[in-house]
Amino acid sequence: MTQKMTNHPLAEVFGFPPDNFSAKAQHYRRHKLCPYNNRVPSCTKDKANAPLGVCSIYAGDELAITCPIRFRQDWRIASDAATFLFDTSANWTSLTEVRLNTLNGQSAGNIDVVLVAYDDRGQIVDFGSLEVQSVYISGNIRLPFELYLAAPEARYNMDWSTQRSYPRPDYLSSSRKRLAPQLIYKGGILNAWQKKMAVALHSGFYQTMPVLPEVSEASANLAWFIYDLEYDDAQGVYQLVLTRTVYTQFKPALDTITTPAPGLVEDFVAYLQEKLDAHLEEQNPPDAPILTDVLEV
Repeated sequence: MTQKMTNHPLAEVFGFPPDNFSAKAQHYRRHKLCPYNNRVPSCTKDKANAPLGVCSIYAGDELAITCPIRFRQDWRIASDAATFLFDTSANWTSLTEVRLNTLNGQSAGNIDVVLVAYDDRGQIVDFGSLEVQSVYISGNIRLPFELYLAAPEARYNMDWSTQRSYPRPDYLSSSRKRLAPQLIYKGGILNAWQKKMAVALHSGFYQTMPVLPEVSEASANLAWFIYDLEYDDAQGVYQLVLTRTVYTQFKPALDTITTPAPGLVEDFVAYLQEKLDAHLEEQNPPDAPILTDVLEV
């Protein structure tokens, strides 16, 4: 749920709405800090020396989380995932950015979060993965970010609506270029090991995905934890709130995500015919009228 509509895309900058001028918000902006459990105190998004401290943007009437670290608020995603991955009595902890290798030693990528259950002696008894998926942005978000940051109190409600390359969430690219490959490579290995997986993503992202075949929690080996950002009027910030959990089986979910629904072949043939007609017309332009033809008319 959004706080209010604005004329620019910035919903959160270094963890705070642009119109929050509390001492804490100004401290985080001044020192470019991350309030969401980054690996270091500072924001490191895009460039460590010049971080792009935009956590979320406005997307019409909703918000879109654009930084994966934003999901780490209070480590709610870890405790939520643990309820699916382990028995409620388990001792567990979380490890971030864990490298995953194939049989021949090649990297299949880093798992965002690995949750590890352990016994009283500290020995691992089980583990599962948690992948976090934010959304890519199309357009230019750095320009309004830097302009705002140069004078926050004067530009917190600046009108950016007529600017070129207005930033918007690119859910399609995020799904095809990020989420699907993660499930294919890293998920394929974990599924072969018969380990459960969890995915955390924003509701706006999930709504753009095809409808996944759901199963009961007891039958699931892949759970989707869907979050929203709800405005906390008392604190003047957004809070990460779990709004839905979807339980699926790995392979049916992967097949649904990676297999597009085909359109009508007749429509494609008609489109090809238009392209062919235009191509042939370019190759064989009509004869230009000669002067005598024009005079005879």
